[in-house]
Amino acid sequence: MGTGIVATALPSHFTALRPLATAVWLLASVMLVGLAFTWRNRPFDPASSPFLGAPPMALLTVGAGTLVYGRDLIGLPAAIAVDAVLWTAGTLLGLATLIGVPRLMITRHRLRLEEVSGAWLMPVVPPMVAATCGAYLVPHAGSLRTALVITCYALYGLSLLVVIPILVGLVCRIRAHGPGPATLVPTLLIVLGPLGQSVTAVNLLGRLVPEMAAFGLWYGVPVLTLALIWLAVSAFFLLRTARRGGLPFAMTWWSFTFPVGTCVTGAAALAVQLDSELFGRIGLGLYALLVSAWLTVMFRTVPLVVPQLRDLRTRPEPVPASRDAGPADTGGHGAVPAAAEPVGERRIRTRDHLAVASPAARELRNPRTGRARPAEARVSPVARPGTFHRTISAGSGGPAGARRQAANGRAATRNPWGSRGPRRSSPSSGT
Repeated sequence: MGTGIVATALPSHFTALRPLATAVWLLASVMLVGLAFTWRNRPFDPASSPFLGAPPMALLTVGAGTLVYGRDLIGLPAAIAVDAVLWTAGTLLGLATLIGVPRLMITRHRLRLEEVSGAWLMPVVPPMVAATCGAYLVPHAGSLRTALVITCYALYGLSLLVVIPILVGLVCRIRAHGPGPATLVPTLLIVLGPLGQSVTAVNLLGRLVPEMAAFGLWYGVPVLTLALIWLAVSAFFLLRTARRGGLPFAMTWWSFTFPVGTCVTGAAALAVQLDSELFGRIGLGLYALLVSAWLTVMFRTVPLVVPQLRDLRTRPEPVPASRDAGPADTGGHGAVPAAAEPVGERRIRTRDHLAVASPAARELRNPRTGRARPAEARVSPVARPGTFHRTISAGSGGPAGARRQAANGRAATRNPWGSRGPRRSSPSSGT
C-alpha cells in the first residue's frame, strides 16, 4: 500500500510523470502477489495483529491504481472488473479486521495506556480506504450507483467511529508516558492515515453527490489542518528521538509513506473543490515528501527482504516418517517410523506430569491388539515443583523397563528436589 499510494497520489497535472507512475503501480501489483504467497505460510502472532490491516489496504490501493493506470494497458472494461474484485475483497477483509482485531486485542491482551500506539489504527482504517476507492467505481456502477455511494458513506462513518477513541487514547498515552520506544515513534505518522483519507473520501464523494459537497468542505478544511499540525508534532518527536538515542531502521518506517500519501490526496481533493492554489501547493510539497520517504524506506528494506526470500525458496520441506523399518529398528516389535529424529512433538498433560510425545512414540502400538507398547521415558523436573516433562521416545524397554520407569517416575514425584532437597508436605505430617 505504501508503494501503490505513490502512483495514485500523483497530481493530475503531472502528465509527463504518468508512465513512471504506471511503473510504480505495476511494482505495487507484483509486491501484492508476493505478499499473498508469503503470508499464506506465515504463523499468526497475536502481538502483530494490528498489522493485519495492511493487506486489505494494499488490495484497495492496487485496485484503484488499476482503474487509473491499468486502463491504458488492459482496457477500461477489464480495469473496471479487476478494480471491482479487488475493492470487494479489500472491503470485506477491512470489515473483518475492523471487527476481529480489536476483539482479539481486548480478549487476549491486557491492554494498558502505555501500550497504545499509532499501529492500533491500522486494522480500523481499511473501511475508510474502501470509501475513498469506492468513489472511483461510482461512475462505472450503473444501476448500483446510489447503493455504492451509500455504502461508501457508511464505511466512512463506521471507520471514523472507531478511529476517534484510539486517537484520544494515543494523545493521552503521549501526555502520560511520552511517544514510546524508538522503533514505535514512526507509527505516530499513522494518525495521518484516517485524517487524510477521510478528507479524500468525503470530497471525492461530494463531487458525485452535489448535495454533500458542502459537508466535504466543512469537514475537510479543519481536519486537513489538524493533519498538518500532527505532522509537525510527529516530526518533532522523530527528530528528538534521533538526536537522543538514534532512530534505528524497522518496518515501522513504512509509516512515512501511506499516511503522508493520504494527506496528498486530501489536499488535492480540496484544491479541486475550492479551486485553491494554496492547497495545490500543499499537496505538491507533501508529494515530494512522500516520494523522498518512499525511496529511503525502499532502499533500506530491499537488503532485508531479499535474504528472507532466498531462504524461503531454499527452505527444505519436512520429510515424513517412513514406516518401512524392519524388526532391527524396533527390537522385534514390528514396523515403526525409521526417521533419525522426531518430526514433531505433542505435549500431553496427565495427572502428575506433562508428557512430550513424538509421532514415532505414538506409533508404538501392537498391530494385532491395537494396545500401546511400553516406551522409554525420561522424567525431569521443571520450574514448578511437582510438574515434570516426560519425553517418550521410539524405543521399547519391555515390561521390566516399563516397571522400572514407572518406579522412577513415582520416586521423582515424591521428591522432585533430590535426596537432600525439601519434600512435599503431607496431611499426616502436620506441616
